[in-house]
Amino acid sequence: MPPVMSPVMQRPRTRYARCGDLSIAYQVIGDGPIDLLYAQGWVSNVEYAWESPDYVRYVTMLARFARVIVFDKRGTGLSDRNVGYPTLEQRTEDILAVLDAAGSTRAALMGSSEGTNTACMFAATHPERTRALVLSGSLARGSWAPDYPWAQKPEAIEELHRRMREGWGEPFDLELAAPSVAHDPAAREWFAAYLRHSASPQTAELISRLNYEVDIRAILPTIHTPTLVLHREGDRWVNVEEGRCVASLIPGAEFRLLPGDDHIGWYGDVRRLVGEVEEFLTGMRSGATSERSLLTVLMTDIVGSTERLAQMGDTGWRSILDLLDAAVRRRVSAHGGQAVKQTGDGHLLAFTGPTRAIECALAIRQDAARLGLALRTGLHAGECERRDGDLTGMAVHIAARIMAEAEPGGVLASGTVRDLMVGSGHGFEAVGERELKGVPGRWPVFAVTS
Repeated sequence: MPPVMSPVMQRPRTRYARCGDLSIAYQVIGDGPIDLLYAQGWVSNVEYAWESPDYVRYVTMLARFARVIVFDKRGTGLSDRNVGYPTLEQRTEDILAVLDAAGSTRAALMGSSEGTNTACMFAATHPERTRALVLSGSLARGSWAPDYPWAQKPEAIEELHRRMREGWGEPFDLELAAPSVAHDPAAREWFAAYLRHSASPQTAELISRLNYEVDIRAILPTIHTPTLVLHREGDRWVNVEEGRCVASLIPGAEFRLLPGDDHIGWYGDVRRLVGEVEEFLTGMRSGATSERSLLTVLMTDIVGSTERLAQMGDTGWRSILDLLDAAVRRRVSAHGGQAVKQTGDGHLLAFTGPTRAIECALAIRQDAARLGLALRTGLHAGECERRDGDLTGMAVHIAARIMAEAEPGGVLASGTVRDLMVGSGHGFEAVGERELKGVPGRWPVFAVTS
């Protein structure tokens, strides 16, 4: 869902660090007491990144507690291009040059995706310059091996590069990189342009091929810097077991599994991710803050779950619930929503508009029916408060009360949702006014008929 930024961070000036004969572009954001160098994966462009409100929100949140240093590694973005096949050692030299130019004698390093390889290499070779290490969506090896079975095999890698050559300039692999925004036109347009501004098709492929050849497992045990390894449980680009492997090989590293499917850090539950980083580096989190916005809330519950549990037993029932949970996550991602949390045998979901919410509700109802389940579903649109990944507010309570009014398999919506859907092509049938427990007044309720 679109983020709200407050206050808006002023776009920083792009500067250049000299690394041998090359110029490396970098920016410094904020003036916090800790230096935090952020090493992105694959390709980047430090200036065009600021065209994304999601990215700006991300670095603004980091800059609340740190002086954030971002850069384009050699061959990408605004740094010198056409540098051939940059090695991991050369990427490490880029970091050293940027830290020197930014006047940082000792910094925490935060790496994401392939940027974790560079951050680990730097921490191992320059411990005196490394205050702490934070790795997000990390991997230790680029390609499959018998003792590293989670990565891509050669044929899959070649297929990926074929698609990259044919589709460069489009939002390449956004369905895997950030499924929560994969169908958001604004996010797709920005991501496609971001890739074009970051690298040419040939450079992107060269860097990708290098990344698939990297294996840093041998250097991880030599890192003696305090390390936090974060990984989102549904990451589709880098298997969660790769993050566990990285954490297991770094002495004393902490591993924390976060909810969500997005690999790219500035999508998904950004507040949770940044909060983990802040707590690790400072020992505390900023006071809980909230954002209020108009959302369509969708709530579901399984009809007769207790009876089904008694019939099937714990193991059988758990397997059915796991299948339903997977279907819900898939549908929510496809419709651009947010899976806020599970509520007993149901789900609390949120969408920026009622059309997506209705279509998602109907798709989930079909998925549940295939599993032999009947759902009650309720929808309401209203102002909600997002606080540390959760959703609160009267709109949530109203959606829950409307759900409770639904027949098995029924999808009920408030009059607010119906009014917002005029002209959408979806049908609504009035079922009368209802007194909703704990909610003042009487509320018109409608059954979704299409």
